[in-house]
Amino acid sequence: MVAQALPNLTSRSALFLDFDGTLVELAERPGDVVVPPGLTDELAAMSERLGGALAVISGRTIAQIDAQLSPLKLPVTGVHGVQRRNASGHTIHIEAPPLEAAAAELRLFADAHPGTLVEVKRGALALHYRLAPELEALCLSTMQQLCAGIPGTALMSGKMVVELKPARANKGHAVNAYLHEPPFHGRTPVYVGDDVTDEDAFIAVQARGGIGVKVGTGPSAAKCRLTGPAALRSWLQAQLSGLEGEGGEDRHGAHANAASAAPAANAANND
Repeated sequence: MVAQALPNLTSRSALFLDFDGTLVELAERPGDVVVPPGLTDELAAMSERLGGALAVISGRTIAQIDAQLSPLKLPVTGVHGVQRRNASGHTIHIEAPPLEAAAAELRLFADAHPGTLVEVKRGALALHYRLAPELEALCLSTMQQLCAGIPGTALMSGKMVVELKPARANKGHAVNAYLHEPPFHGRTPVYVGDDVTDEDAFIAVQARGGIGVKVGTGPSAAKCRLTGPAALRSWLQAQLSGLEGEGGEDRHGAHANAASAAPAANAANND
């Protein structure tokens, strides 16, 4: 299927952005990612021009995203929906089962298998194997055994990582929650992400007449494509220039224009 042209944002758009692999390039370890110079300022400007309707939807915790984007504090969903901070600054947590015993077991696994890394989050556990890709099958089977023993949990596989989380938490639910709240309510949603963990959100926004934008290769439900974080950055800069031309009253929601689909040079074919 041929991808649609990337949308042009208007002052009546709501923009949702994944972090790793979308806003920043992936790194071998989560702590090694680099936020490009100027990105935080661009996100702050975009949030202002969208009347605050910009949120980051990540597998990282909210605290980790805040640290990466400091001093900017946006609406943020962390741990794939386990925690969600809305535009008013209130944070909602999905209750998670106790994971201490599972975390201890995973640490023993990581000690015995160099190249694997355990990340303990509030309400979730992630097992990274980017430094040992040959251990993918073993990591997956280990996590499947843990998940089977903890009711109410589910596994989510990403790029060289498998994560145990509450079954009720996913990015699509988080996006839908934002879209019921100001300033996101009534806007045309655009979601940009790079991984299988973003598929629920692509489906959610497109069910509401919005657009999903897949960053990178691989099969996806998203209607649009970008080649990588650098292409996303170029698109964001172009959208900032376009929104600069809209009037201040319209910027804060006086007119209900839907997002249009204008041609973009970095749109690619869907898989």
